[in-house]
Amino acid sequence: MLELRGQIEQAVGAIRREWSGQAQVGIILGTGLGGLAGQIETEATLAYESIPHFPRSTSISHAGRLVCGRLEGVRVVAMEGRFHAYEGYSYGQITFPVRVMKALGASLLIVSNASGGLNPQFARGDIMVIEDHINLMNGNPLIGVNDDRLGPRFPDMIQPYDPELIDESLRVARREDFVAHKGVYVAVTGPNLETRAEYRFLRIIGADAVGMSTVPEVLVAVHGGMQVLGLSIITDMCLPDALQPVRIEEILATAAEAEPKLRKIVLGVLARQSQER
Repeated sequence: MLELRGQIEQAVGAIRREWSGQAQVGIILGTGLGGLAGQIETEATLAYESIPHFPRSTSISHAGRLVCGRLEGVRVVAMEGRFHAYEGYSYGQITFPVRVMKALGASLLIVSNASGGLNPQFARGDIMVIEDHINLMNGNPLIGVNDDRLGPRFPDMIQPYDPELIDESLRVARREDFVAHKGVYVAVTGPNLETRAEYRFLRIIGADAVGMSTVPEVLVAVHGGMQVLGLSIITDMCLPDALQPVRIEEILATAAEAEPKLRKIVLGVLARQSQER
């Protein structure tokens, strides 16, 4: 079997046949959050199935395309749809695109998701800027033989989410006059939603929002030396003493309604990145 670095080189080669740009930022768009891709000055679009070793996205609302181009003057590579453990993929497969983004030149990863709110101060449609995470996914993409060319054996996770990018995101929210919180994201495997007892447990251990993604990608980004900005849209409230059944259609609708807020944060952060360069 081809080693990971060889797989990365094959994927990069396929992308380079369609796009010669030097990426600066990688973007992962989660459930219901694909609208941002429409604002990219597109230079190339590749279906995942056309890229060697890329999985196929099977989740609802995930288009399954890699969009390359410019956003706020910054060269970006954006995933219009991500992969999840509940689809049956390994953590190595889930995070492979992050390795490819890094190899294409990206030094910053912006990752978004739809999540359930555990903090009673939150409300549906709010944005949470991730300041830390808890991994309860029973897996880690860094397990196995380490390739020192890709990153260190024991990456430090004391500060996986960049503090300056967190502050900038909150400044954008204040300027644009919408609610954005700072909080802790807990990742679980899914695909079922949690029980009342599980929600209580997750809140007790310090989580403000819960979802089924993001943490594997962040682990690989940090392993590769990338800066990270994580953004969650709170699509439903997971308060165990006031719990209501959740319908995926409602989650998608809430994500779509709140997506313009997330888009403003991403555009504001990229605009600042462009100025600094």
